[in-house]
Amino acid sequence: MKTLEKSLGYQFHNPALLEEALRHSSYANEHRGDNVFSNERLEFLGDSVLGFVTAEYLFAKHPTAPEGELTRIRALLVCEDSLHEVAQRLKLGEYLKLGHGEESCGGRTRPSILADATEAVFAAVYLDGGIRAASELIHRVLLDKEREETAEAKRRDYKTKLQELVQRTPNQVLTYRLIGEQGPDHDKVFSFAVLLNDTVVGTGEGRSKKEAEQMAAKDALESMNR
Repeated sequence: MKTLEKSLGYQFHNPALLEEALRHSSYANEHRGDNVFSNERLEFLGDSVLGFVTAEYLFAKHPTAPEGELTRIRALLVCEDSLHEVAQRLKLGEYLKLGHGEESCGGRTRPSILADATEAVFAAVYLDGGIRAASELIHRVLLDKEREETAEAKRRDYKTKLQELVQRTPNQVLTYRLIGEQGPDHDKVFSFAVLLNDTVVGTGEGRSKKEAEQMAAKDALESMNR
């Protein structure tokens, strides 16, 4: 655990909190008689701590951005993919306590388990050292400029991903169509639909036509992958 604390840049006063943060429900279920708790409660708290710290960060960094834009950026930063990447860099999978079944099924590398453990660790730091310690950790591992730019790049790539998916089948044609716009000229919101062979497969809104197209592509990807 000392190695993990070094990676976190935080030393626990109560190491039991960190141990609980890394304890999956499958392990707790196999040790019910030992008064062992899983990390699910810490994950619940960590989600709120992460949401607050990220909202405060974006509120200060983007003083003129509207609420919708802040919400969108926050969602990108705190999504499962981002938390999974944090867990990988911290090598949390090496420290997880899993049940035998979860262990044999590759639980140490499962994105959802690692993302949940990351939130639980944030909560453990918060309970042990307060909001300042949790905020410093979250800023250090998640809320840097490069991370936000990476999240934006991923968002901008939905159209490419959709195009690649469609091209797997011959003779498929994608088109984007403006279906509406509202608001004054200085604060317009555009609505776009993406059509596959003249059939609408996704819709999206944005403060620019390009952003609306990306959101339509994202909606289409989600629908086609269900």
